[in-house]
Amino acid sequence: MKRKLQSLLLIFLITNIFSKDVKAQNLNISFLLDLSDRIDPKKNPGIYQRDLQYIKSVQKAFTNHVKGKKMRLLKDQMQVFFNPLPNIENINRLSEELKVGFCPQSNKNDFLKIDKLYTENLTKIYQRAIKDHNYVGSDIWKFFKNNVQLYCIKPEHRNILVILTDGYMYHKASIMQVEGKSSYITPQYLASKKLTSAGYATIMRKNKFGFITFPYNLKDLEILVLGINPSPGNPYEEDVIKQYWGDWFKTMKVKKFDLLTTDLPAALEPVINNFIQGKL
Repeated sequence: MKRKLQSLLLIFLITNIFSKDVKAQNLNISFLLDLSDRIDPKKNPGIYQRDLQYIKSVQKAFTNHVKGKKMRLLKDQMQVFFNPLPNIENINRLSEELKVGFCPQSNKNDFLKIDKLYTENLTKIYQRAIKDHNYVGSDIWKFFKNNVQLYCIKPEHRNILVILTDGYMYHKASIMQVEGKSSYITPQYLASKKLTSAGYATIMRKNKFGFITFPYNLKDLEILVLGINPSPGNPYEEDVIKQYWGDWFKTMKVKKFDLLTTDLPAALEPVINNFIQGKL
């Protein structure tokens, strides 16, 4: 009887370890792109090119991960989201083509076309938004409210959400305040709350400042925020922005997150790669 129990326990442990290992091997990567006027070349020269390079770094890490797996184990996917949907020509087709998946039936062409799709389609999306000056903004707060659980989390996958944004959050359709909490932050808003000195953390705690949160348990989601670009007028702006985002993610029980300030793509590529590989 004792030997039988030991055998059952051993089988359970092996199965549990294998299940966790398979889950870690299956990547589900989602991008959420902020196509607000932060990508305007006149306002922020070079920002949209950096976005494209950051995305390229994630895409390369994803592709290398998939290529390193045995074909029979392939169960990986990557997609791009916007909120709201940008009002540009063929956006539905362009975004639909950016939904890529790999399974045991995938072939060599599937591996070859991902680089082309992510380079060409995303360049078109950014350039068309810039050309038309059609900056619809980015309602990141509402995306989390309505979509993050539905769109970005799949069972038996390592779920990663990559957000491209300057760290500010504002959309005319989502302007709310509940006591000290808000659905947005802008440089003007942070200044109005006196979050411009070394005592910003104390002020935030005392007044319960932060993003309006949701009763979610995002324990199966990892988040990488890229491109945080604080206003130069406040030396504590970067810290305040990261405090807002970090507190928000912790309240929603996000499994793991990293908040990276904008930098040269070459400098951030190894950091991005390590995050995707699970080394951070």
